[in-house]
Amino acid sequence: MHIAVCLCQVPDTSSVISFVEGALDLSMVNEVMNPFDEYALEEAVRQKERFECSVVTLFSVAPPSAREMLRKALAMGGDRALLLTVTEPLDPFQTALLLSRAITDYYGETLPDLVFCGKHSTDFQSGQVPLMLAELLGMESVSAIIKLEASRESMLVEREIEGGIETLDVHYPALFSVEKGLNVPRKTTIKAVMEARKKPIDLLPLTSSESPYVTITGIKSLVRAKKCRFLPDTKELVRLLSHEHALF
Repeated sequence: MHIAVCLCQVPDTSSVISFVEGALDLSMVNEVMNPFDEYALEEAVRQKERFECSVVTLFSVAPPSAREMLRKALAMGGDRALLLTVTEPLDPFQTALLLSRAITDYYGETLPDLVFCGKHSTDFQSGQVPLMLAELLGMESVSAIIKLEASRESMLVEREIEGGIETLDVHYPALFSVEKGLNVPRKTTIKAVMEARKKPIDLLPLTSSESPYVTITGIKSLVRAKKCRFLPDTKELVRLLSHEHALF
């Protein structure tokens, strides 16, 4: 069984992000593997252990510094990694497009049996890349799964929906985005870390020729101070609320 896992690198939530003279200061930010991707990777490794002769290949669109993150992923059970090196931030569509091209080029005419992604990244939390990637690859997909039971023929998956649990019978090939709680990601051992150093990481310098659908025009610090205004009566409140640009 061929299994692909898509990983992304995000700022550690414990890192200190500040502004210096109006500019974003990232000097104290530590980049780590997206926490939701750890659950995706763990599930991929579990399926590899269940089905003989399975191979887990990692794909990531990130700066060259993400090699350390991929080393950790290899130590957690990945067999090979492909790093699509980029220097400029990409929007979800550009990221999904590059991943789809890398997966298609790597596997050729036959798609991988399974593709795992995290539910969303903890930086922008858009959750768009998995569904876009599935569409570009032409694969069935289920988002935010909380349970997976796989056999040689099909997979039974569950995901939480409003008011209950949805159960789906899915056939290969398929792409799943993974919710927190599907499993417990394993810890790396010294032996696994040493073995990971022998596993290949292929660097693929790529550029996206597609224009972004979403661009970041600026980042500014959050102003936590709130304005408070006392009104004489409800009529004044209604008057202010009826004006679109009323300030409080």
